[in-house]
Amino acid sequence: MVKIYTRGGDKGETSLIGGKRTSKSSARINAYGSVDELNSALGVANSFIEDKDVKDVLERVQNELFIVGSDLADPSYPENPNKTPRVSDAVVKQMEGIIDKYEEEVGSIQYFILPGGTKAASLLHLARGIARRAERAAVELSLNESVNPAVIAYLNRLSSLLFVFARLMNKRNDVKDVAWHT
Repeated sequence: MVKIYTRGGDKGETSLIGGKRTSKSSARINAYGSVDELNSALGVANSFIEDKDVKDVLERVQNELFIVGSDLADPSYPENPNKTPRVSDAVVKQMEGIIDKYEEEVGSIQYFILPGGTKAASLLHLARGIARRAERAAVELSLNESVNPAVIAYLNRLSSLLFVFARLMNKRNDVKDVAWHT
């Protein structure tokens, strides 16, 4: 039986795809670690959602986040000697279509809303915030190292999708969004 621990990271380093060792505090590890945290947050949010259409989209997103994470964990971009799955512009475009579909159902708004509402909506808002942090981490990494630009676009669209889904969960449960007041 293979053990879950290797002791390889006990001194604060880990291996990237391709074998290079790096500090666990590096921008690259921070970026794909934030994606991992986002994936876990989506799992929690999805456990509070009963709508099959939304559950199915979020499960697909969770699978796609493994590709995002592996893309970030491979420093060889734009080359791909390790045959690492990469995020594509097509998957970003596909997400835009999903956002458009559900935005029609919730309608547009011209004001800021307070995160909250149903448990599912609240957790989706939390995941949206984590998605924004993951996006910022990927952007920070891209300032000094090569990053697939589709990764940043994907995380940007994902935060928009999660915002729309949070509003959708409130609407489908007859909970009104609360406008931000100054």
